[in-house]
Amino acid sequence: MSDTRSAAWDEYSKSKPQRRPTNARGDTTWFNWTQYADHGPGAEVLNLKAGDSVLDLGCGSGGNAAHLATPGMKAVGIDLSPKQLAKARERWPDVDGMELHRGDAVAFLRETSTIFDAVYSVFGAAWFTDPGLLLPVVHANLKPGGVLAFSQRPPVEGCYGCQASYIPRGPDEDPAIVKRWDYAPEIWCSLLKEYGFWEVTATVLAACEHDRRTTGTLLVRAVRGDQPRLF
Repeated sequence: MSDTRSAAWDEYSKSKPQRRPTNARGDTTWFNWTQYADHGPGAEVLNLKAGDSVLDLGCGSGGNAAHLATPGMKAVGIDLSPKQLAKARERWPDVDGMELHRGDAVAFLRETSTIFDAVYSVFGAAWFTDPGLLLPVVHANLKPGGVLAFSQRPPVEGCYGCQASYIPRGPDEDPAIVKRWDYAPEIWCSLLKEYGFWEVTATVLAACEHDRRTTGTLLVRAVRGDQPRLF
């Protein structure tokens, strides 16, 4: 486990408040793919039902996992940041079926024996992990026909592949730096197909029309094929 990355995400957690008690509709749990509140599709993207198992790669403070566990799914979350996981346990102490682990997403997938019905990442580990390492182990731990879906900011035009993200720290400290992987939608589609995924879509969801920000959200969805990729 990288202490440097853990410290960076602990620092990031300081800037993120706890999820609201309810959303705009009055729901106490909800699923959100985008950086805009009460905007975009929900958990239906994952095509899950009660009793299914689902893995959140970079679960943060646990809001999406709690939403899936509430109707009876087994929601497993993995995150590098102990502070983020502490926030999840504080915010959702009574949610049955939610299991949280501290660790690296690739290492967790290599070690677990669980085959998941769906795997997802919301501005999480799928953005901050080399897809050449992550996609094979997701494929190996996803049932045939299971869904992989992830969201992140769209890439800046011309800035593709491994990029640097800067997380502010104190006024007298340099920012923490973590790597992220940015690709155009068509490149994500090609990569996922190369690693054995079918029915791949990559769409940029427009920003909320009532928000002053204009950056949309890249949402990628794929289905695990019957045959693993041969290495």
